Amino acid sequence: MLLQGILRDNRKRKHSLRDIFNAIFYLLKTGCQWRMLPNCFPKWELVYYYFTKWKNTGVIEQIHELLRDKIRKKVGREISQSLALLDSQSVKTTRLGGENRGG
Repeated sequence: MLLQGILRDNRKRKHSLRDIFNAIFYLLKTGCQWRMLPNCFPKWELVYYYFTKWKNTGVIEQIHELLRDKIRKKVGREISQSLALLDSQSVKTTRLGGENRGG
């Protein structure tokens, strides 16, 4: 499994990690509530446990970076991005630099 190095978890389980990931993908795709997860997936409490564990330990971000790098390499791009776009927001102020009090 591609993600095994990131997850570092070889214990036996009743449900496969694929089932847990599929449940998370289902939740993200449909936007349904945790408790409304269909019965074809593991219990919502288990899926929620893994999701919060992986989110809080940075595993979700590591998975995202791994998959992004793999896709970039597959399509012939550099793994690290060569361009970054920044957006700034304009804020209206008075000439004195203070808050405009409308007076």
